[in-house]
Amino acid sequence: MDPVLLYWKNEGQSFLSRVKLWFNLLDPSSLLSSDAEIQKAHSLLGSGENREKDAPALTLALSSVHADSGAVLPLVFRPPAFLPISAPLVVASFLPHSGVKPAVFWQFLLQSYSTGFNYANRNSSSEQGKKTSLKQLLLIAGTVSYTACAGALPQIFINRLRVRSAPVQTFLRSILPIPLSAALAFFNVVTVRSEESDSGIQVFDSNGNPVGFSKAAGEKAVRETATSRAAMFGTTAAAPNLLIFLLQRTRLFQRSPLLVAPLRHMSVAFVLGLMIPVSFALFPQLGTIKKEKLEEELQAAAVDGHLFYHRGL
Repeated sequence: MDPVLLYWKNEGQSFLSRVKLWFNLLDPSSLLSSDAEIQKAHSLLGSGENREKDAPALTLALSSVHADSGAVLPLVFRPPAFLPISAPLVVASFLPHSGVKPAVFWQFLLQSYSTGFNYANRNSSSEQGKKTSLKQLLLIAGTVSYTACAGALPQIFINRLRVRSAPVQTFLRSILPIPLSAALAFFNVVTVRSEESDSGIQVFDSNGNPVGFSKAAGEKAVRETATSRAAMFGTTAAAPNLLIFLLQRTRLFQRSPLLVAPLRHMSVAFVLGLMIPVSFALFPQLGTIKKEKLEEELQAAAVDGHLFYHRGL
């Protein structure tokens, strides 16, 4: 088991401890570190010595190294890069666009980045030493195309149906994007990481020894990650709209309606910033699966009643 996973096993089993840890791991300043510095930090993680003294190095390794391969993650797909890159894309995708093309454009950028992040941070234990297959490339391309078009559906409805009714426009711009954003985020993870459900992922016993590959664990890992991503984007779409709805009833905003747009943009970025560590922490990075839910050939290895698996991100 990689030292990154061993650390998550020891330090990240309660929700509050995971939230606290993710707030530390998402520090954007770690993006300035070189690959050599990250690899050195990863080696310190494996030694298990002087953890308090080497806390910055451990944080750097946990936020920059893939837990399955031990390789340094691409810069733009590391967890600390998620907020700086995705925040402007999310804000732009929620704007009330005047036409279909800008809506599709911003959705395409957002869904492309989300797809790349999901793929880079997947569980790749069954793919070690293999190149990305044509099937996987087609799935990635299809996911981006489908989710970009589906994400622009509210604007497509408004333009194609020539909606002029204010209540209908409000529904399409403020209400529909909430379940739509959550559903597309869930779909993106499930589709891009379908290989884990099809081929299985590596599972470990309580001592960290690999005991085989489990499709049941792969399905659970993908489902948990998809749920956490849906919670992130769904909440990011819902909370700012609720805030604006309440504030528009106040005298200040009735006298100064121009304040609504900047407040909406800032609240979207703020809620997203809060939801990223919370959603990343919803489920343990080192998950467990009960013996009775495992394949028959793996149940004998679950002497403690369960096995461990890397959930991915």
